[in-house]
Amino acid sequence: MSVRVRFAPSPTGPLHMGGVRTALFNYLFAKKHKGTFVLRIEDTDQNRYVEGAEEYIKEALEWCGLIPDEGPGYGGDYAPYRQSDRKEIYQKYVQELIDSGNAYYAFDTQEDLDKLRSEAESEGRTFIYNYTNRLHLRNSLNLSAEETQALLDSDTPHVIRFKIHAGETFRLHDIIRGNISVDTSTLDDKILMKNDGMPTYHLANIVDDHEMAITHVIRGEEWLPSLPLHLLMYDAFDWTPPQFAHLPLILKSEGKGKLSKRDGDKHGFPVFPLEWKTEDGVARGYREDGYFPDAFINMLALLGWNPGTEQEIFSLEELSQAFDLNKVNNSGARFNPDKTTWFNHQYLQQKSDEELTASFQSILKEKGIETNTEFDQKIVSLLKERANFVSDMWTEGEFFYQAPSSYDEKSFKKVWKEDTKDILNKFLSFDIPNYDSAEEIQAKVKDFVKDNEIGFGKIMMPLRVALVGGLHGPDIPVIMSLLGKEEVKNRLDSLISFSENK
Repeated sequence: MSVRVRFAPSPTGPLHMGGVRTALFNYLFAKKHKGTFVLRIEDTDQNRYVEGAEEYIKEALEWCGLIPDEGPGYGGDYAPYRQSDRKEIYQKYVQELIDSGNAYYAFDTQEDLDKLRSEAESEGRTFIYNYTNRLHLRNSLNLSAEETQALLDSDTPHVIRFKIHAGETFRLHDIIRGNISVDTSTLDDKILMKNDGMPTYHLANIVDDHEMAITHVIRGEEWLPSLPLHLLMYDAFDWTPPQFAHLPLILKSEGKGKLSKRDGDKHGFPVFPLEWKTEDGVARGYREDGYFPDAFINMLALLGWNPGTEQEIFSLEELSQAFDLNKVNNSGARFNPDKTTWFNHQYLQQKSDEELTASFQSILKEKGIETNTEFDQKIVSLLKERANFVSDMWTEGEFFYQAPSSYDEKSFKKVWKEDTKDILNKFLSFDIPNYDSAEEIQAKVKDFVKDNEIGFGKIMMPLRVALVGGLHGPDIPVIMSLLGKEEVKNRLDSLISFSENK
């Protein structure tokens, strides 16, 4: 049987990076086995539905290069791929469970259940709707067929619950977690169909996985406690279940627990692939923060999965070839934002100057700077080695495009001495015939230092402040050759004028 996997997010908000990793592992597994990667939108919880979330999910997957083979907007033979469009299918299957005695109607009101929960809490117990009390509650197991039908005919609010057969030891297997045994007496009779006629996750995902011929369910470990229920439902339908693999959590960078948006806000890193805008503000995204999608994906792949080698940099194709579910850890993976930046640096260094220049010029245009491809590429080539992001090239090289409008106060005080003005005026009249060559400028500066019997710092440090605005940046001769003779003169004049007004 051909491998078929699915990524089935709920459109209740932005896609967390943990969700992207789930999609990634499904995608890699499918490609490794020449299978099919399905996107399914699980929107059965209409109360939590968020406008624009489905579009966000699809845009995020596409930015990451994880293009579904099937799904809403992608086509496929198992449509519809949006659960809200499949209500009639679920009605048919839940009726099968009722007819076979594996599900029942429950007419208990929320007030009734809340009262039972409160009573249990007061006695130090946890209320569970299961074999211990279901024959004493208002459901079709305890009512006559006539009473049940009368309630249904009068549109009495109700849900449909799965009937767990207690007292059995249920053995199951997870590819990552291994063999697990569960006493069915500890399980509750979960709701399969809600009062609004929409299925819960439990029913919908079982039916959809069967109908869509899913062979492997790769999902987050938060669904591991639901695995016994889901396998019992497969038994009730007499269906062959897919194989299951529950991925470990992505943990906080510091402290205990699952990585959350709050952690990102606190420590200054995004937890979403793309930014997410709401009335309350904007949540940062990796794309908008300047990360390359392949660097982001490479980082995610190594959160919880180990290839068993020293290799860290993988293309998506290499990840597809190397990926193995048996090498996924069963314990949580700690997120390291510094390592994420390191990945982006590695990918930036691999990109050509031409590609980086195109991205850099987009930043220049946003700043209102006129672009010049030959000049801009020289700046990129000069600054890329020290950059983690394309935006760093603007931060580090803004002075190439705009003369300093102010000077770092500490730097100015450090370099400006009684004789600095005279030295700079002498330098202004010093002849450097070839400003195109950084090597020739360097040689001429040496001549100037020798002729005036001064140390290099006497001229180079004030030069740097004049050209850059502070004591940072590449080699001065390189800066001078890129700025040109006239611009260097203007900036020196500006610094002298600034010193006279101090």
